[in-house]
Amino acid sequence: MRILLIEDTSDVGEAIVARFVRGGHAVDWEVDGQAAAEILDFTRYDLVILDIMLPGLDGFSILRRLRGKQSRTPVLVLTARSEVEDRVSALDLGADDYLVKPFDFRELEARARVLLRRREGNATNVLACGDIVIDRNLRAVRIGNREVGLKRRELTLLEILAARPGKVFSKDELLDQLFGFDEAPGPNAIELYVGRLRRKLEGARAEIRTIRGLGYQLVPHEDA
Repeated sequence: MRILLIEDTSDVGEAIVARFVRGGHAVDWEVDGQAAAEILDFTRYDLVILDIMLPGLDGFSILRRLRGKQSRTPVLVLTARSEVEDRVSALDLGADDYLVKPFDFRELEARARVLLRRREGNATNVLACGDIVIDRNLRAVRIGNREVGLKRRELTLLEILAARPGKVFSKDELLDQLFGFDEAPGPNAIELYVGRLRRKLEGARAEIRTIRGLGYQLVPHEDA
């Protein structure tokens, strides 16, 4: 999942970034509201975590601008402003959820998972393709009854493919979801991660296929 965090409090921002990066997500962090709004004009995200009180442009204005462009990107408003009027305003402007500071990071991560599930049309944190089962909450993968150890980005890549079995993802799409602005992946990064993941999924009743000139898809063997 690629996340845009818009938060001008340094310690809060650093902690959120560290938490989500540790979970395998690509996170871009912006402290200025105007700059963040401009980033949203040309970059697609799976989730926006948005503070309200920001320099440059406030969170309500960013939300209004985002929804005015008919963007359906999930937005989780994260702010110290706990008044009912603020919560109602954010939700009426198109926010998908609202969390008041101070907060528990476990709740923040759980709410992010809910928004991601909703966006993908999934009812639970479990993804399955063939006999591959991914538990997003536990960050665990099984093939049948066998536990599979995956590194952070390998797991994220598998999540992306398993969330929409059969869909072909281009290299550019996968790069966008696996890496943030501050990272510089090599030209063969996707091929390397796909190769590693294929080796670890050997024996599964699903496979990662290369569609020449288009990208990659995860397909269960019974549909092959």
